[in-house]
Amino acid sequence: MKWSELSIHTTNEAVEAVSNILHEAGASGVVIEDSDELGREREDVFGEIYSLNPDDFPVDGVRVKAYLSETSFLLETVEEIKLAINNLTKFDIDLGHNVVTVQEVDEEDWATAWKKYYHPVKISNRFTIVPTWEDYERVNTDELIIELDPGMAFGTGTHPTTVMCLQALEKTVQSASSVIDVGTGSGVLSIGAAKLGASKIHALDLDEVAVRSAIENIALNKVDDIVQVTHGNLLDNVNEQADIVVANILAEIIMTFTNDAFSIVKDGGLFITSGIIANKKEDVRNSLQEAGFEIEEVMMMEDWVTIISRKPVK
Repeated sequence: MKWSELSIHTTNEAVEAVSNILHEAGASGVVIEDSDELGREREDVFGEIYSLNPDDFPVDGVRVKAYLSETSFLLETVEEIKLAINNLTKFDIDLGHNVVTVQEVDEEDWATAWKKYYHPVKISNRFTIVPTWEDYERVNTDELIIELDPGMAFGTGTHPTTVMCLQALEKTVQSASSVIDVGTGSGVLSIGAAKLGASKIHALDLDEVAVRSAIENIALNKVDDIVQVTHGNLLDNVNEQADIVVANILAEIIMTFTNDAFSIVKDGGLFITSGIIANKKEDVRNSLQEAGFEIEEVMMMEDWVTIISRKPVK
């Protein structure tokens, strides 16, 4: 079977939005090649091992790659993707070079080759992300393993925004906590909350592909008795309150529903927001404070920010 590799040369700021456009166009996953990775100094806090080939990265900016099956509608699909990416400028998102290229590849070339780069990764004191095809044994008795199949879509769970959200949940989830996961994607944050002891989790996503992916990953991790996944736009159809609301989505979207989040979070509860590029940090902080939240902690990893805010007790 023939496939087309779609490559978009863009910026780190635009990665999340471009990736989402590709998923909605039918891609089952994306490859992100960030030029900053080559020069970044890393602390092996959790024992990670990195071996990077400069030939796999652009000279500057970020390449986002996806694979689409070759059909008679491929040219139309590519044009729709280009239009959707160009429309991101309406949200003041820097697209950088914004160069889109397409090349034909054989299924065997890409369908399995990428797996050699994806191994178990310990991302916090307790969490380790493990691909489904890898055998892995716990190093410590309190280690929490999240199994993911990235082929289902929405990444490997190791993007800085996801890592910080899991670290924030590790700090805040208590036994019997109720959690709402807005824009769940792969379901990784809901899985993490369940493994930390949350008693009730409601995961939502507007993308039906994400809903299916989350349901499969949640079942794979045997937490489907705790996590309910529904199709929905942000908090529009949520009526119940929760101890913790977590949202790993674009900063621009977070700022559209901070008031809704304030009404959903219980008194004394937390709103964990991520997916925030560094230069949007103050905008999101101001939006949270205007809604009534008090900022508890600002976490930073690379160029990304996660903010933990609390709803005051009346």
